[in-house]
Amino acid sequence: MLLSNAGVTPVIKVSQVDEESLAQSLAPIAPIDLCLALAKAKARDVAQQFSAADDVIVLGCDSVLDVDGVAHGKPGSADAARERWKQMAGRSGFLRTGHWLIQPSTGLELGDVASSEVFHATPSAIEIEAYIATGEPLQVAGGFTLDALGGPFIERIIGDPSNVVGLSLPLLRLLLQQFSVTWTDLWVSPKQDGTTQD
Repeated sequence: MLLSNAGVTPVIKVSQVDEESLAQSLAPIAPIDLCLALAKAKARDVAQQFSAADDVIVLGCDSVLDVDGVAHGKPGSADAARERWKQMAGRSGFLRTGHWLIQPSTGLELGDVASSEVFHATPSAIEIEAYIATGEPLQVAGGFTLDALGGPFIERIIGDPSNVVGLSLPLLRLLLQQFSVTWTDLWVSPKQDGTTQD
């Protein structure tokens, strides 16, 4: 959605990386290093599907919530989400997203991490239970969203908002420059008859 709204039409390919097992094998590791390692693993897994003849750039991303130097991924259960929200109520954490890009035609690959400080509100127990009951916080990094039902419980952000949603558009634009790709060249251009072309 982020890329589409920014004028870029991506091809989505889901990696087969077992994130939980990889994270356990890397422990102990700082959250900023963990999200970059997971993004790299995902990108490399998907990049194997392409050859040097393919004119593509593969982007892998992974986000974690960094609270006091501890990485928190998707809660996965209502109990874990409830504990996360109790822990974060009235305080801040850093949403860190690793970005890893690979160009199969050249073998070039590089990455970086975007960090945004997220300030949580102090929702009531009723609000927390109602939010958990939606299922939304169970499957998102940090147990919250900015652009959906969790948005009203996020008071402010220091940093890039798109990073909190899932990938940093400003960082991606800068990384693509190192592949000699200009962001605006990726925009879907309108035709005279109102349709679009890649």
